[in-house]
Amino acid sequence: MITFADLANGPFDVAIIGGGIIGAGIARDLSLRGVKVALMDKGDFGGGATSGSTRLIHGGLRYLQMLDFSLVRMDLREREILLRIAPHLVKPLEFRIPFVNQSAWFRAKRVGLLLYDALSYDRSLPGHRFLGNDETLAAEPALTRDGLNGAGSYFDAQVSMPERLCLENVLDAARHGAVVRNYCEVLSAEKENGRLQSLLVRDSDTGGQTAVRAKLFVNATGAWFDRVQSMVSGTSSRRLRTTKGIHLTCAPMVNKANVLFSPIDGRLFFVIPLLGKTWIGTTDTDYPDDPTGVRAESEDIEYLLRSVEPFFPSVRALPIYSTNAGVRALVRQEGSESSVSRLHKIEETQPGMFSVLGGKITGYRAIAEEAADAVCSRLGVNAPSQTALVSLPGGGPSREPSLYGSREEELTLLTGPFGRIGAQARLAVRQEFCRHLDDFLLRRTEHAFAADLGAASAPDALAALAEELAWTASRRDEEWRRYRAAAERAGVSVTESAPAP
Repeated sequence: MITFADLANGPFDVAIIGGGIIGAGIARDLSLRGVKVALMDKGDFGGGATSGSTRLIHGGLRYLQMLDFSLVRMDLREREILLRIAPHLVKPLEFRIPFVNQSAWFRAKRVGLLLYDALSYDRSLPGHRFLGNDETLAAEPALTRDGLNGAGSYFDAQVSMPERLCLENVLDAARHGAVVRNYCEVLSAEKENGRLQSLLVRDSDTGGQTAVRAKLFVNATGAWFDRVQSMVSGTSSRRLRTTKGIHLTCAPMVNKANVLFSPIDGRLFFVIPLLGKTWIGTTDTDYPDDPTGVRAESEDIEYLLRSVEPFFPSVRALPIYSTNAGVRALVRQEGSESSVSRLHKIEETQPGMFSVLGGKITGYRAIAEEAADAVCSRLGVNAPSQTALVSLPGGGPSREPSLYGSREEELTLLTGPFGRIGAQARLAVRQEFCRHLDDFLLRRTEHAFAADLGAASAPDALAALAEELAWTASRRDEEWRRYRAAAERAGVSVTESAPAP
């Protein structure tokens, strides 16, 4: 088992700050090349922008409007790779574009579908087609009939739990020798002649501190980039434009993924099926504050409801189960939030430290490969990337349609008290770096996608984790308060007192 003390076993070849999906992808790529890696995150793996994503793996029709053809092509290529290396997590999904009150602008979307297919020439998924009203409404009976003139259909993919996609990159990195640690906060940097030499880090749970030494460092902290860069360099950094995106989960309303355009501002958004519920999002508003505190506000929710209502009038009558919020890290650019390019940059922002600025979840593997290439070039490592060829840990042959994929057998071997939840808890603690109740419910398992954000499963989960981690009564209470606070940020009320052991 990896411990906090293992971070002192340097110097590492590379130390990566940030355990979101891009940082995790870099750690996996480098580890598969035989590079000695340390990966650290001040929170849980995948707990930032990764968990706040729209949960789609797609090229992005909207980016065609922005003329980001290279971005669309990269993401379409990466979609195919992820369908191959993580079939248990990334699955094909049909999208519909309802043509409501059709205009010349909407007819241009038809041309966009033709171009989208042309850019995904190596696709394994079906191409686009156009549907009449009867076929459109047969799949979506809740869709408005007023002004409807059929729909366009195309395929992309969905990742219902990007947190597990991130986690499996972490797991594979660890299996290939990386030292990985969540809840590990960087406090300060030590430089010599201006070059970064080491980082002082603290275990957020125990308060223990150690120095992490490495030949090179990578800042993959996403929306926290400027804060980390300022700390390391000693000068203020303003390279990013950070914007907030929120989603809401409501009762089932759609059967296909629907691509809609808000009547408020024309912005593209999605209404999609997700684990038996409806997932609506996202917004895009400037958010200069600390990303740690981001949450959906009433005006964000109202924007989405007003945007959906002309297409699905019943949305106002449906219960909203929970909300979700994240902060995008965009390379700073003027203009409206939605017009800012999603193209990333990789630069040496400090002698001895490379940084990833911007990026999307769909292209995380390619971005990680590019960053790993830059690092390996500096280190003199000639091994090529293998991440497009090697399946993620659960991506092997499997008969189980579960989040664990080919790892389902590992779960079966841990069956005992508390049934499947108990087995999941034991696997999460022993193999998946789970340290808290909210880690387990919100980022390791599907329980958070229940209407109550996992509250019904929480007592058994708490008991199983307490047994596995030998929690005292006060620690159990503390973990319950922590989970309850996370649930409240998502708009879900949970019983105040922790259940009795």
